[in-house]
Formats: sequence, structure tokens, C-alpha cells
Amino acid sequence: MKAAVLTSPGEIFSQPLKILDMPKPAPRPGYVLLRVRACGVCRTDLHIIEGELAPRRSPLIPGHQIVAEIAAGAASAPVGTRVGVSWIGGVDGSCWYCQHQMENLCDNPVFSGYTVDGGYAEYALARSDFIFPLPEGLDDLHAAPLLCAGIIGFRSLRVAGVQPGERVGLFGFGASAHLALPILQAWNCKVYVSTRGETHRRLAATLGASWVGGDTEMPPIALDRAITFAPSGDVVLAALASLRKGGVVAVNAIHLDRIPEFDYDKLLWGERQVRSVTNLTRSDATDFLHLAAQIRLEPEITVFPLHSANDALAAVKQNAITGAAVIVL
Repeated sequence: MKAAVLTSPGEIFSQPLKILDMPKPAPRPGYVLLRVRACGVCRTDLHIIEGELAPRRSPLIPGHQIVAEIAAGAASAPVGTRVGVSWIGGVDGSCWYCQHQMENLCDNPVFSGYTVDGGYAEYALARSDFIFPLPEGLDDLHAAPLLCAGIIGFRSLRVAGVQPGERVGLFGFGASAHLALPILQAWNCKVYVSTRGETHRRLAATLGASWVGGDTEMPPIALDRAITFAPSGDVVLAALASLRKGGVVAVNAIHLDRIPEFDYDKLLWGERQVRSVTNLTRSDATDFLHLAAQIRLEPEITVFPLHSANDALAAVKQNAITGAAVIVL
């Protein structure tokens, strides 16, 4: 099979992914062989490829927003069934967190496209209990970004404790945030967007944000909840400064540069809270995909062929596209 392969981390503009002929995975008990149809490009892929996340496998096929059809190995669904695969590719099921319904915090997780090969390839292998049937209303290209950016954005709203009708700030407006906004609108929330880049600000305004400003600019009204999507401690503090007393900031970042020193009395006092968002659960995935089909959630996408995987990642890094990048097989 053809695959985009990482042999050693490198700066994305040096073209670290190579298109190679690789052995097609062999089905084994508990796993399904998938014929990949599309794979979304995530900023976490950038962190992996550029080495900001420590290498866990070499060579590696990245990609964890996989839309595919079952090619072999599934007992519960027929060959040809369309399914999705996300960042969490498996958990041990036996650690304290798994035993207490917190599988997203599992001590021994499997990560698609990081600890195991992912979807920048014609075929992929996935655990049969970590694939998600895709509703008919979601086509391949628009479903791909939902499988991480969409699900983790949905989990971020849950971690922040968002309630219908609240005032919610989105700090950063890339692939994940632009999928969270329509969900908030479906919940009758007012959405305030702070983000860098004129392209992202225009997209937020086009999608119906109540207010749009710069990346650390405070909205004109105190927020009930805020979610940060940028890997910047400065942005976290800007979100915290925008909260009412008792409000919550959910930090949606797998990598964060730092948290600057700040004045406790002005920013955190008043029972304001900062919570981190870590991975996702299968329940998050199934609930979100059902909701996405129900509200006809359709992300902005730009399509790249497999041989242009490096270009797709560079476009994401440079914020050169609106919405999400999707690699098509």
C-alpha cells in the first residue's frame, strides 16, 4: 500500500513525510482491516511530526481522523460498513480510570497515528471496539475533521460545563473551534471569538459569532465559560480574565508553551476554574456524531491528495486555509 511515512521528526517545511510502499496490515483477532477513504489533518499531527511530542514509534504512519470502510476482520459489522477512527485507538480497560468510567485518562492508552500507525495510508488496522459507525448524513470528506477536532471540541464544551443559553468564549478559531460554534448555536448560546489571523476572524463572523476580536482581546461582556484552542499560556490568561465569578476555562491543548505568572486576586479568585481537556471517550464520540448528523454539521475543508500530505500539514501550521485539511485516498 501507499503511505505517508515519518522516519524521524523534522520541521514540516523540510518535507519529513515520505510517500513509500509499505506492507498492508494483516487482520488479527480483535482488530479490523480498514480501507481508508479520507483522513483529517490535526494540529496534534504537527506536534508529533515536528517532535514536540516525544517519538513513540518509528517508522510511523500519522493520522487519527480516519474515515474508512471495513475490508476484513469485523464480526459485528459487514465488510463495506463505513466507520470512523479517532485519536484514542484503545485503552487497557483494567486501570483505575477505566474502571471508573474515565477511559480518556487511561494509564495505558493507544493513540492512533502516534503509538500505532494511522490513516495517512491506503489501509489501516484498528481495534474493533474503537471504531464508530458513521451516520449516513455525514459524507467522507466532511466527516473526517469531526473525528478528532469535532469530538474533542464537543468534549471541551462538556468539560467547561456549558449550559444552554450561556455566554461562551472561544479563544483560537481553527479546525476544532469552528466545529464547536454550531453546537453552541444549537444550544442557544451566545458565542464570542478571540483569535489571531484575519481569515479566522472572518470565518467566525460568517458563522454567526456574536463578537469577534484579536487573539488575547477580551470580549465586551463577562463570559460564563471559555475554551482555549491555541497552545499559548497567554491565551489561557486572556480567557481567564474574561470570566465572570464562578466561570470555567477549559484548556483544549495537548501541548502548551507555558503559563505566565499572573495575579491570583484578579484572575482566579472568585471561584473561577481552569480545567484541562484530555483525550476523549467513546461516549463523547457516539454522542457527538449523532448530534453532528442531527444539526447537519458541515465543516469548512480543503482537500489534499496523499502525495501532498506535507503540504497539508504546512497549510495547517501557517493557518493558510479556513477550517480543516483533509487527505483523500
